[in-house]
Amino acid sequence: MPRHVAIIMDGNGRWATRRGLPRIAGHQAGTENIRRITYKAAELGIQYLTLWAFSTENWRRPREEVEGILQILSEAIVRETGELHRNGAQLRHIGSLEGLDPELQRQIRDAIELTKKNDRIVLTIAFNYGGRAELIQAIRRMIEDRIPPEQVTEELVDSYLYTAGMPEPDLIIRTSGELRTSNFLLWQAAYAEYYFTPTLWPDFTPEELEQAITDYQQRERRFGGLCASPPSDSDR
Repeated sequence: MPRHVAIIMDGNGRWATRRGLPRIAGHQAGTENIRRITYKAAELGIQYLTLWAFSTENWRRPREEVEGILQILSEAIVRETGELHRNGAQLRHIGSLEGLDPELQRQIRDAIELTKKNDRIVLTIAFNYGGRAELIQAIRRMIEDRIPPEQVTEELVDSYLYTAGMPEPDLIIRTSGELRTSNFLLWQAAYAEYYFTPTLWPDFTPEELEQAITDYQQRERRFGGLCASPPSDSDR
């Protein structure tokens, strides 16, 4: 069983367009699917689930769509946090809170604080997140902290990333049929296995999550070597 599964939740807009609905209806349907997939992941024993909800590049979309997504996020936090908390989910956020409405920032921080001691599953929402932006902020912070060049190691870089303290993803799923990583977890995904499906995110079912995991379990992870074991520092 993969310890950490990450999902690029793609295809909300196309889901709505195919049904003659406004794109925002697809984002609403996609948000509602988060609950089903999270509970299934917890049931399967996955310890970490990371969902990419909004990238740093998504700000380029039409203002009306962006405002609608932010409103959906706010409503989802209010509606879902209590139930997730009762079911043992610990909520986390990776990305930047800059540019978000102060009230939305407060809601996110309150949800994180409320659930911080839960340990059934860690649900991380990547919102206003980009892999390159994450690496840039890590480099800037290391420079600010006056880290000597000879002290820069993979472990040190890990500690400066948004995901500090989390295991690297074992399996990354992308819905909607797109075959690219799109700036997601660039550093952390070095040894991840990928699963691409044509299913649009709102239609991605708990059964297909199981199918993706079954596919993952049939692979042999060699981490650049000849045996299926994680790389040591000397192997990297």
